[in-house]
Amino acid sequence: MPHQIRSFLDDGVSLSYEVFGKGDRTVVYLHGILLDSHLNHRLAEDLAEAGFRVILLDLPGHGRSDKPHAIALHRMDSYAHRVVRLLDELGVERAVVGGVSLGADVALQLALVAPERLLGMVLEMPVLEQAVPAALVIFAPVLFAVSYVAPVVRALLRFARRLPRARLGVLGSAMGLVELDPDEIAAILKGVVVGPVAPTVQERVSMTIPTLVIGHRSDRLHPLGDAARLSAQLPDARLVEARSILELRLRPRRLTSEIVDFLRSVWETGHAARPELTSEREDDAATR
Repeated sequence: MPHQIRSFLDDGVSLSYEVFGKGDRTVVYLHGILLDSHLNHRLAEDLAEAGFRVILLDLPGHGRSDKPHAIALHRMDSYAHRVVRLLDELGVERAVVGGVSLGADVALQLALVAPERLLGMVLEMPVLEQAVPAALVIFAPVLFAVSYVAPVVRALLRFARRLPRARLGVLGSAMGLVELDPDEIAAILKGVVVGPVAPTVQERVSMTIPTLVIGHRSDRLHPLGDAARLSAQLPDARLVEARSILELRLRPRRLTSEIVDFLRSVWETGHAARPELTSEREDDAATR
């Protein structure tokens, strides 16, 4: 589907975003850490076909956006404020904001710093308390490598950039990492842990924004327990269980239908209905 690539300047940082579809029902969807907007192209196309205008923002340090080395510019709350600036740039007072992994956490942080700008949230695979051990196991070695053996990492990244991203399908969507320099990777990883990673439980229970939470059982970085607890803590949220980490990327029809129904409910009624948990194994996923 044809789409537009645009950019704007926010406090000296150039931010790139892509626009899919038209209309006044705006959905902003954010990528995961060390990835970029390419990850969500299929979802944006499907939602645009359903009548929504979808904006895919490359957060600082990612994709086509500037890649500052200042750690403070990669704090989660800093990312959330960039989303506010994006809405200002678009002339949008309120939108549905969502994302995957890091993007889900940024949307949740936005609900804390600027709830008046949100009509709803779509939180795909949020990374919260239960994910901490896995996050340490995965990202600590990466941070060590880019900090202390950067020449080796640069050589590996140069080799990886030669791979034809467009021909790799869903794997190509996860190759935003290879476009980065080790210093840029280090700044991002340090930044997201320096500031507030997620709102506290007390803050979550006061968030009345309609929310669709998507979780799955496939990996420790995005445990279903985090998604289930979050959906229980938010007053107006429901949980949908994905069959795998890649369902929304490889076989998206079922989950996309859930998202479209949620979005329509937000705009048509002003709030999302709260049906019972949608899951193939409801009893297990309901464990709080």
